[in-house]
Amino acid sequence: MQDEYRTVARTGVHETEINRSRFLCALAPAATEREAQEFIASVRKEHADATHNCWAYVIGAGAAVQKAGDDGEPSGTAGVPMLQMLLRRDMRYVVAVVTRYYGGVKLGAGGLIRAYGGSVGEALDALGTLTRRRFRLATVTVDHQRAGRLQNDLRSSGREVRDVRYGEAVSIEIGLPDADVEAFRSWLADATAGTAAFELGGEAYGDA
Repeated sequence: MQDEYRTVARTGVHETEINRSRFLCALAPAATEREAQEFIASVRKEHADATHNCWAYVIGAGAAVQKAGDDGEPSGTAGVPMLQMLLRRDMRYVVAVVTRYYGGVKLGAGGLIRAYGGSVGEALDALGTLTRRRFRLATVTVDHQRAGRLQNDLRSSGREVRDVRYGEAVSIEIGLPDADVEAFRSWLADATAGTAAFELGGEAYGDA
C-alpha cells in the first residue's frame, strides 16, 4: 500500500473563460469508480445544454484505475490532459468534469489541451487538497475505571480515537502509524499499569 496520497479537499466548481468559451471544472472525491461515474452523470445532467462535458478520474492510492473521456472534443485534447494534471498533482480518489460552453472561437488542439488541463489545475488550487496517510487500526481494551483517563491521555498525546465501545470492558479503536506501534505498546503498559489489552487490526487511511 502507498504510505500516503492526496485528494481534493471538497466537492466544488471553478470557472474560467478562455477566448469566450466558458470552462467549468467540477471536482469531487470518489472512493470507487462507480462514485466517479455517478458524479460525471450528475454533471452531464446539470449541464445537458453544454457543448462538451469532458472527464477524468483516478481511483486507488496507487492510481490503479485511470480513465478519461473527450465527449466529442478531438481525441486526446480534453480527457487525457485532465487526467495528466490529476496525476502530475499526485491526486487519488478524485473525479474531474470540465464542462465547456463554446464561445465561437476555435482554440486548436494545443489550446484545448492547455484549457482542459489548466482548468483542472486551477480548480485544484481553488478548492484545495488534503493528504491522507496510511495507518494501522488497533484496539485497546481497558476496564471502565481507567477508560476515561486513557481516552483523555490518548487525545492529548495526539492519537486518533476512532471509536469507543462500552461492554463489560471498554474497547477503544485508534489509528497508529506503523513506526509507532512498539513505542505505543510501551506507553500503554505504563499508562494502565499493564492492565490494558492491545490488538492490532488492518490498515486504513486517515487525514495526515
